[in-house]
Amino acid sequence: MRTGLVTVLAGTLAMAACGESPEEKKAAADARAKSFTPPSVTSRVDFGGMMDRRFRALDRDGNDVIDEGEMPRQDSRLRELDRNRDGRVTASEFNEGMLARFDRMDLNRDGTVTSEERETYRARPEATPTPINSAPRLP
Repeated sequence: MRTGLVTVLAGTLAMAACGESPEEKKAAADARAKSFTPPSVTSRVDFGGMMDRRFRALDRDGNDVIDEGEMPRQDSRLRELDRNRDGRVTASEFNEGMLARFDRMDLNRDGTVTSEERETYRARPEATPTPINSAPRLP
């Protein structure tokens, strides 16, 4: 009986010395899997298609213009895309502005934006959008 108790106790100590139990390892793996976001790569063409679909969803009346009534919020950043400041964002203004944003995110200029590039871009203080009309002009 004593030998069996010593064997069980030795096994328990060996398991404790190995670290986590199988249940703890599974719980930790489940927690990591729950918060996992797979890396992504988006091409400029795919991004343009996504932005075109976004524009079409915002342009509820289908007139190729996002006007005051179609802005998602009163303080919407979409207003920054309005180059001629007429209070409306046309399809061309929207697409050009969004592709310019993609180009700023494409840090290595290879025509694709990876999830790492996107996160690096978002972490930069200069990632705060600036109106297109306020861009400095080259001499």
